[in-house]
Amino acid sequence: MTGQDWLEKDFYATLGVAKDADADTIKKTYRKLARKYHPDHNPGDTKSEERFKSVGEAYAVLSDPEQRKQYDALRAMAGGGARFSAGSGGAGGAGFEDLFGGMFGQGAGAPGGTRVRYSGGPTSTGTGTGTGGFEDILSGMFGGGGFGSRRRAQRGGDITATTKLPFRQAVTGATVLLTVDGRTMTTRIPPGVHDGQKIRLRGKGQPGTGGGEPGDLIVAVQVEPHPVFSLDGKHLRITVPITFDEAALGATIDVPTLDGRTVKVKVPAGTPSGRTLRVRSKGLNIPSAPDGDLLVTVNVVVPSRLSSAAKAAVKAFAEANDGVNPRSGLAEAAAK
Repeated sequence: MTGQDWLEKDFYATLGVAKDADADTIKKTYRKLARKYHPDHNPGDTKSEERFKSVGEAYAVLSDPEQRKQYDALRAMAGGGARFSAGSGGAGGAGFEDLFGGMFGQGAGAPGGTRVRYSGGPTSTGTGTGTGGFEDILSGMFGGGGFGSRRRAQRGGDITATTKLPFRQAVTGATVLLTVDGRTMTTRIPPGVHDGQKIRLRGKGQPGTGGGEPGDLIVAVQVEPHPVFSLDGKHLRITVPITFDEAALGATIDVPTLDGRTVKVKVPAGTPSGRTLRVRSKGLNIPSAPDGDLLVTVNVVVPSRLSSAAKAAVKAFAEANDGVNPRSGLAEAAAK
């Protein structure tokens, strides 16, 4: 965008806000207009598309404190948006002296009565001793390149968003619809994403200025817990209840997998509660984790009620193991 663009365009009027509007008001107004005129909501409507571009252009300047300061200063000096012309002015618009005369304290003249003229060329300078040229006056506003030159390229800001996925979609991957700053976009979430993981989408953030590249969109993913499965890196975890006799004597049990099938898992005799058994290659089956395992943690379940026969069997077991103390040495270890 050139300096002449800044002079000709009233960005406050484009957004419909007051010149002293705060940043929050400008942001809210922009979002409202962006949603209203977004091309996705107005397919084939060229007027809405142009309006969408103009409000985006206005917001890019007014949302940046430094750009807004420069814009306000330039518009104030120009009396709200006059066009420059060579010499003392004519049918094409106000002359340089008329526009900046007040800056030199003597009407349209420079200090000491010396006149300063803008020739319209890229290297025009003042004619009097000690007077800078037009480019010296405004070089800071336009990156040192002179009035009308392109501003320094600046990368657009990043935007953050949050999406929530069911556990299975997080494992298999999903396409989600996001609405950010009035823009609606589809985003592909890769398979195997974890709760709290952030995904960076290049070039989907705020637009750059002065030809700068756009920022990124950073999506934080929240994964809803599954009633049975959980992720552990590239592996899948599950806790399976087993009976006392299965743990003591050993058994082969059926364990569900994420694809709806079951896999047979051997529980060795004497397996304690809380031990984890590994089933190779039965975890995640996605490109990023083709060799994930299924980690099966067994939980020995103690029945809350026993039949008479079961009670008798437990008593017989206790008598058969008389003298066996699983807590032997615990107190000594605790005293160390």
